[in-house]
Amino acid sequence: GMLGGDDSTKFSPWLAHGCISPRFVAKECRRYEEETGITNKSTYWVVFELLWGCFFRMFAAKHGNSIFFLDGTLGREAQGNHPNSRKWGLNKKTLQAWKDGMTGYPLVDANMRELAATGFMSNRGRQNVASFLALDLNMDWRYGADHFESTLLDHDVYANWGNWCSAAGMTGGRVNRFNIVKQSKDYDKEGDYVRHWCPELANVPSKLVHEPWKMNKEEQQQYEVRLGVDYPNPIIKSTAPNPYQRDNQRGKGKGRGEGNKKRGGNNPNRGRGQRQDMKSLKQGDYKF
Repeated sequence: GMLGGDDSTKFSPWLAHGCISPRFVAKECRRYEEETGITNKSTYWVVFELLWGCFFRMFAAKHGNSIFFLDGTLGREAQGNHPNSRKWGLNKKTLQAWKDGMTGYPLVDANMRELAATGFMSNRGRQNVASFLALDLNMDWRYGADHFESTLLDHDVYANWGNWCSAAGMTGGRVNRFNIVKQSKDYDKEGDYVRHWCPELANVPSKLVHEPWKMNKEEQQQYEVRLGVDYPNPIIKSTAPNPYQRDNQRGKGKGRGEGNKKRGGNNPNRGRGQRQDMKSLKQGDYKF
């Protein structure tokens, strides 16, 4: 879930400001596992995300201020010589709609409104809104990173700019374009989270709350929400093709990695040792 108080550790502000160390949190997770005999997805993902935060510190140390540039660490390669190359745009009206949580996509809007109200956003939310701004809206991703820097209570310059640069594909790695509707249904199945932060949709049933644009006029009247008046129409079509998929027909209608090519195959954008490193991490080879 995304609404419950225990759906994330909420350690991030203290980690970002140096009040607690990632090594200490990881060590406590290991101690808990050893003392209770309980090793589950919760402890695994806490440590996993701590490692990502530490990774981006090292990433920034290696690449310097290139993480703040439009072309990221790709540099000149992003000008057409790399598969992730693209021409970025900027529409200030659309950017403001994203900031205000008025895109017409409930999951994006709910997360952006939560950020504005609390200074917090879940990791899942950050990945989705970043993907939406950079890849769906084709917006200069630095405006998203700057907005996060201005609003997050837990802002960490390395993690924030490194993650945004990566989300935009400007580190040269695999581009993860999120299917916003699918993510919304997967992680907020009944729609409790989007209804909480988008009260305009309070009466919309679960089958429509993630895709309110599918409501006809009678349903809008029944559920007391007028599209384009009480809640915005989507600022882009929900069926926008994926510009990073060489054949837009391949895997059509399926989730990422479910097309003709098997997930985990020979990805030219993936480092040679990445697959083995991830395998080692899942096996718990890290020690604290």
